[in-house]
Amino acid sequence: MNLISVCINHHTAPVDARESLFLQEEEIRNFIGEIKGRFLAEGLVISTCNRTEIYGLPSNHNINSQSIQNFLLQYKDRQTFNGEYFQHFFSRPAIEHLFSVAAGIDSLLIGDNQIFKQVKESIEISEETHFTGFLTRRIFDAAIKAGKRAISETEISEGAVTVSYAAVQLIEKILSALGKKSALVIGAGETGEIAAKHLVERGIGKLAITNRTNERAERLAQKLNGRVIPFTNFKDSLHEYDVVISATSADNLIITRKDIETVMRKRNNASLVLMDIAVPRDIDPATSGLDYVFYHDIDSLNIIVEQNLEKRKKEIPKVKAIIEEEINNFLNWYNSLEVAPTIKTLRDHFEAIRHEEVEKNVNKFSKEDREKLDIVTKRIINKILHYPTVELKKNNEINPSPDESAMRISIIRELFGIDKNEKEERK
Repeated sequence: MNLISVCINHHTAPVDARESLFLQEEEIRNFIGEIKGRFLAEGLVISTCNRTEIYGLPSNHNINSQSIQNFLLQYKDRQTFNGEYFQHFFSRPAIEHLFSVAAGIDSLLIGDNQIFKQVKESIEISEETHFTGFLTRRIFDAAIKAGKRAISETEISEGAVTVSYAAVQLIEKILSALGKKSALVIGAGETGEIAAKHLVERGIGKLAITNRTNERAERLAQKLNGRVIPFTNFKDSLHEYDVVISATSADNLIITRKDIETVMRKRNNASLVLMDIAVPRDIDPATSGLDYVFYHDIDSLNIIVEQNLEKRKKEIPKVKAIIEEEINNFLNWYNSLEVAPTIKTLRDHFEAIRHEEVEKNVNKFSKEDREKLDIVTKRIINKILHYPTVELKKNNEINPSPDESAMRISIIRELFGIDKNEKEERK
């Protein structure tokens, strides 16, 4: 299997290096246009905040993973880039790495479902740009199957492993029906934005954003269909919200115990959830002593995150077992495309058809003719298969590319429905 892979990711390179090689969707499409045929016959390009990875079958024998790496650096105008930031995989290790990425065990956050979606979207781009082919399509289908099985058959994606998500999960446990609740997110930076997105995904009834820079708050509110509250007087509206998540970069507390005492009087002591995920803290921890106030800061949330992360780590062996199984399934299929097994399978396939038809009609012949019937039908099958058998052997001898040879053999198997019949027999 000639699959090669070139990868730069969070294991190998710092964030600034990864950012410099990140490819937007339109860049991916253009990049594929540049490498298709010239470097790779078929393949896949994945680019996220944590990785840029290229997989494919070389278009000729002179192309290797270093060729792809060099072209990527040239494409992004990074000729002086540190080559030690890259990983190179070939054949089975390349397949295994792709499956590990799709299954979430190679992610910065173990079990991250987002990467599964990103891999699927990358495959769709390859399909749309006609960059997938006979072999890679089977590999990608197997990778997606491994990812789905990891999610459904293990607990690798269970429990929050980011503070923002842990905060929202805890809010949901405290208040249960979020659809009837309202939330205010203070701070529109990365942490606040992630928390706001999780609230929307969990079905929060109303969402408001406040931020020192109003423009940033407006962009996030527009994206999430929320409203904006001016930062200068957000305290006047605090009593309107059942949930307050604060994630600013302020040096000092921005919400005091006295502020919350005032809020609770206005709320007639209706429950209020305070999630302080800022460092340093935004909300006075003394508010935890107030009745009907549920206060959590980043320390208590980190305990939840660490517990969930440990649970996910324990699921890694189960995911690896799934990956191993799916790789073996793929390689068994791939090895079935070799000439000798295909010739035998082809002959067995036709012999089964011949035998079935003879058995159906044998009573129409006399006992003396039945032996002749058997001999004649076998000769017919041998003559039908003689030319395909010769061509298969000849193709194997003169064809320098095992992947191309496998593709031709598979066409024969598909024409005669061999794989389909074998699947039905296994059911």
